[in-house]
Order: sequence, then C-alpha cells, then structure tokens
Amino acid sequence: MTNRIDAIVIGAGLSGLVAAAELVEAGKRVLIIEQEPEASLGGQAWWSFGGLFLIDSPEQRRMGVKDNAELARQDWAGTAGFDRDEDAWPRRWAEAYLDFAANEKRDWLHAKGVRFFPVVGWAERGSGTATGHGNSVPRFHITWGTGPGILEPFIARVRDGVQAGLVTAKHRHQVDELIVEDGRVAGVRGSVLAPSTAARGEASSREVVGEFEYRAPAVIVASGGIGGNHDLVRKAWPARLGTPPAEMLSGVPAHVDGRMLGIAETAGARLINGDRMWHYTEGITNWDPVWAQHGIRVLPGPSSLWFDGGGKRLPVPLFPGFDTLGTLEHLRTTGHDHSWFVLTQKIIEKEFALSGSEQNPDLTGKDVKLLAKRVAPGAPGPVEAFKRNGVDFVVADTLDELLTGMQALTPDTPIDTAGVRAEVEARDREIDNDFSKDLQVVALRGARNYRGDKLIRVASPHKLLDPKAGPLIAVKLHILTRKSLGGIETNLDGQVLDAGGEPITGLYAVGEASGFGGGGMHGYRALEGTFLGGCLFSGRQAGRAVAAL
Repeated sequence: MTNRIDAIVIGAGLSGLVAAAELVEAGKRVLIIEQEPEASLGGQAWWSFGGLFLIDSPEQRRMGVKDNAELARQDWAGTAGFDRDEDAWPRRWAEAYLDFAANEKRDWLHAKGVRFFPVVGWAERGSGTATGHGNSVPRFHITWGTGPGILEPFIARVRDGVQAGLVTAKHRHQVDELIVEDGRVAGVRGSVLAPSTAARGEASSREVVGEFEYRAPAVIVASGGIGGNHDLVRKAWPARLGTPPAEMLSGVPAHVDGRMLGIAETAGARLINGDRMWHYTEGITNWDPVWAQHGIRVLPGPSSLWFDGGGKRLPVPLFPGFDTLGTLEHLRTTGHDHSWFVLTQKIIEKEFALSGSEQNPDLTGKDVKLLAKRVAPGAPGPVEAFKRNGVDFVVADTLDELLTGMQALTPDTPIDTAGVRAEVEARDREIDNDFSKDLQVVALRGARNYRGDKLIRVASPHKLLDPKAGPLIAVKLHILTRKSLGGIETNLDGQVLDAGGEPITGLYAVGEASGFGGGGMHGYRALEGTFLGGCLFSGRQAGRAVAAL
C-alpha cells in the first residue's frame, strides 16, 4: 500500500466490519487483514440466527411486553454475577451496553435498514427468582434476514470504502506479531497464506507463501474467541463446570482459533476472565456439515422432558430454554457427555427452532410465503430434515420402541428405562388439570400467557403418550462449543489495557476477542441476543475512538 494507513483491523467479522465502517464514515484509510478467504467475509455472524437484545422496543410493546432499563439492569446483574476485581471494566461496559440497548441501538440499526421479526423471543427464561439469572421478559429480537441481515449494512459501507479508495482488504493474511516500538503498537507482521477456494466456514490451508508487514497509528484486534479450538476450550475450562467433556461438537468454524489472544498478550495486553465461557447443551450433529464436528443448536420451547444420559430427569429449574450454564454445570456431574429430550411431533412442530442463518431460510431469505408455514401444520423444513436424516433422532409410535431406540444409540450407557417411563407417565397425569405441582408444567402454561409463545413457540399442553400428538421423539443432545465470555481487557474506547491497567497506545480490541467489551461484559452468564450486540457496540466504540485520533 502506498497510501498512509490510519488503522489496521485484524479480522473481517461483525465487530471488525463495524469498526471499519465507522472509520470509513470519518474518511479514514483502513486496512482489513483476514486469514480466511473472501468467501468467509462476515465471520461467525453470518451463521447466526440474528438475535439482538433490545429493551422496551416497539416490537415488545406491540406484543404486550412491559420492559424498562431498571428491569433489564436487574436481570443483567443477576445473570452476570460480577464478583472479581477484574470486573471493574466489564461492569462499566455492561452499564454502557444496557444504556445502548435501551436507547440508541434500535434507531441506529433501523437507520441502516435493519428490521426485526415482529414476535420477540424469550431466551434464558431464568433460574427461578427475580434477582437470579435470566430474562424476566422476552427480549430476543430476531433480525429480518438473520445474521446476514445484520452484516449487510456494514459490508456495504466497507465496500463503499473500497470503491472510494479508503479500504484495502487483505484476505489470506495471518497476523503473527504485533509490532511494539517505544511502548506503543505500531503495526503488524505476519504470513501470507496460499490462496484458497474453501467455501464459507470450510477449513482453509495454513500453507505460508510469503510475509507481510504493515504499520498504522492504530491496530484493532477483532479476531474472535476460542470456540473452534477444543484444546483451548478444555485448557480454559473452569472447575466450577466440572471436567470438560471428552466429546464436543463445534458451533463455530475451526478458524475461531484464539491465536490472536496470545499474540496480543505477548504485546503487553492483559487477558482476563478466560475461564468464563458460553457453551450450549442442546447441540445436535449436523447431518450436512460444513466444518469438522459441526453441530447445530436446538432453540427449544419449554415442553420437552429433559433427561441425562442415564435417563434421570433434570432437576428444577433446568427446563429447556431456562438456564444454559446451570444445565451445563449439572450435566457435567452426571458422568455423561450427552443428554436427551423426549417429546412429541406436536411439540417439535411448534417448539423446535434451529440456530443458524442456513437453518432458517424463511427468515434469512426474507421469504414471507415460506415464513407463513411456521404457523401451518408440520415442523419447519430444516427441522424435519434433521428428524429424518440426523443421527441423534429416534422416532417411534410407542414408548417401548422409543426407549429401545435410545438405548441402541448409546449402547455403552445404560438408560434407566423404567425411570424414564415413570417420569413420562407421572408428567402426563399432571396434564389433567389446569394447575399442577410439576413446575415445568406450570412454566409451560405460564409461557402461553405471553402471546408470542402461544402463537408460534409453545405447544398447547398435552400428554406425551397421547397418540394424536405423536409420534414420540427422542433427541440425543451434545455439548456445543460457542463463545468466550472473557478476553482482552479494554476501556470504554476499546483501548487495550496492560497488566498495570494503563492503555497501550495504538492497540484496541473489539468483539469476542475483548469478551464483547472490557474483557467480559457478560460476567459468568449471558441473556442471549447480546453477543452480536456486543460486537456491534464494541466495534462502534473503538471505531469512533480511533476515528477521533
């Protein structure tokens, strides 16, 4: 490059693109460095369901949801559980993000053309108390267009910058070192990788064919977390979550490898809260995988009965969709790397959604006619495809046949079939009345008081053994790696801090690399819809700070 570079952005995922777009708005010259081929532009966000956390939105109000910043702050505090000295900046980021989500966030995105599905989802329904973990109200806003719909305006702005001569993108460039001179970060060095025809998400080669060095007054690390590197996940796995699973599925491509975290640390960055992570317990093996060990998450409604690998029902309040990490912590005490949903065709038709843009062609493609089928009889096409082709599904007309099929899928793990039968039959007896002592039955009846759940998310209460609701279905669930909740510590401008808490001149971090802000703005747990939102907010903060230099 012959022109002066004002900023280098490492990573072409959502947070990096947002930062670059802000710099383009300010007329700055930006170099984007990305180790993957151009086919993977947008990173993990492209694969996402596109859920965004908003507070007191028009969509919520139209659905009869009464939300406010004070309630959201209560939920965030009960969920994050901040308890460390290192949480000083994460707390500040959380407060700033809550203000953003309650005020400017929706209008800012709306002005860029982003629109939302009118029914607001209710994720992470909670641990059972008002001050504990979870969302008191539905806040999960699905983007019309899912992950690609969120990326679209930022990719367009960056491409405008390319046309204007403000942006240069260097794909297949892998950063190996941050250049540190006189106590400041002055640029990057790295390896040019061989050209690759790998499709989006597929593994690309690491064959080195050259070297590069670029310098700029500011370097923004937007390289993501560690979810594609199972060795790093296991190394960071906290004792409070038990022993790491021997077998896991990957919810992100292999290039989410965490290598820039160590490179930033070598340059003086302080990494904090590395033991905080977010993995799902409802992973299913992708029957049509893109990357190795490719898993898809089931976003469940609250009706399926949940059993551990041995056939013991999970305790209250570990119901589907209520407490992701609470469920993970419990399952790690069972001695099994898998668990089971037991449900009916009636439940799967209304309550099973699959995370991922590619699993939701109606929302991703903005196809209204296809979307209308969600309220018609039958499960969405991608869900039926998994039921038909997925290795983790058992379908049967009788409970005996279902239990036999479950045992056949896990021959080395004895299932207490009598116990499963007893739980199913006991639960069915609770359906005879509009009230119950079974708190899961109480919860699903309560969920239907929310019109969004009643419309498209929660099946009407019925007996699992009712033939009219059948066939019966069992789904083998796996641990699915996903997000790093800790990362590079930053101030509210996204400026990276050193071990003494001082900003490192010239170095910034955004997105998952920074724990979505500050080195971990979620604390121990997330409320969902906050990962993409954290990428948006942290990328915007750092982009604007660098633009003001």
